[in-house]
Amino acid sequence: MHKARLEIQSVLPKVDVVIEVLDARIPYSSENPMLAELRGDKPCLKVLAKSDLADDAMTDVWISHFEESEGVRAHAVTTEDVPTIRRLKHIVAKMVPHRAGKTITAMIVGIPNVGKSTIINFLANRKIAKTGNTPAVTQQQQRVNIGDSVALLDTPGVLWPNVHNVNSGYRLGLVGSIKDTAMDYADIGFFGARYLAANYPERLMQRYDLDSVPGTDLELIEAIGRRRGCLGKNNMVDIDRASRILVNDIRGGELGRLTLETPELMRREQVQTAKVIAEKEEASKEKDAKRKKRFRDKQRAQRKSREMR
Repeated sequence: MHKARLEIQSVLPKVDVVIEVLDARIPYSSENPMLAELRGDKPCLKVLAKSDLADDAMTDVWISHFEESEGVRAHAVTTEDVPTIRRLKHIVAKMVPHRAGKTITAMIVGIPNVGKSTIINFLANRKIAKTGNTPAVTQQQQRVNIGDSVALLDTPGVLWPNVHNVNSGYRLGLVGSIKDTAMDYADIGFFGARYLAANYPERLMQRYDLDSVPGTDLELIEAIGRRRGCLGKNNMVDIDRASRILVNDIRGGELGRLTLETPELMRREQVQTAKVIAEKEEASKEKDAKRKKRFRDKQRAQRKSREMR
């Protein structure tokens, strides 16, 4: 994370526009919290990728939310409709009219597995950036000329090391932005089950042939497991297997177009997260103060011992 921060800081003075690629299903959780701080007042284009997997109405809500901020534009794209990607060059040009007739340098950033490399390849009309369905494909910074006097500075996908909002961590796991080896499918499945039961109950009933949605996340995962034959010894549901089915169905769009957070939910969680961070910082200060006190007490005791000799 520190290396990525230094890389971004070093190139920002040469950048005209910052393009941040977000997952349209989790626009808040897929934002890099350090980017707003680093870019300052540079124009920013928020690209909501994989919009074909997101709830259409909620994508419009998120676009309106982002464009309430000065200097920010937002645009939804999908590989199912390539012209939505091609239009990005024209949007970038309109954001910096003073650069007309000159090469525009745009830095493109995004978390792992958000679709950044795929977008670059479509913009350049050739395969330049490596693509894949697993996080951390782009390994180093590269400059790409994409035509129409626009050059992209591609940066490696960065996932910040401390996701203070635990719910954002779960959402990142649900859409596949965290490596499977670094997550617990049951925890992610329970979170997904709770959210879908509250916001998309009819999708669950249709997909898993349920007469009604069970009252708890565990009961829902068990119901999915029974419907999908995830039974083990003594006819008990294999929670891990059932959770994997739900998570993979969400990732693959098998439950229809889903958005896993709203601007209103974001605002509530930002308040909660700020409180958590403040409490952690206070606890850290108290811990440091105690360590310093122990060190000073030890020094005083040693001095006193020497004086008594």
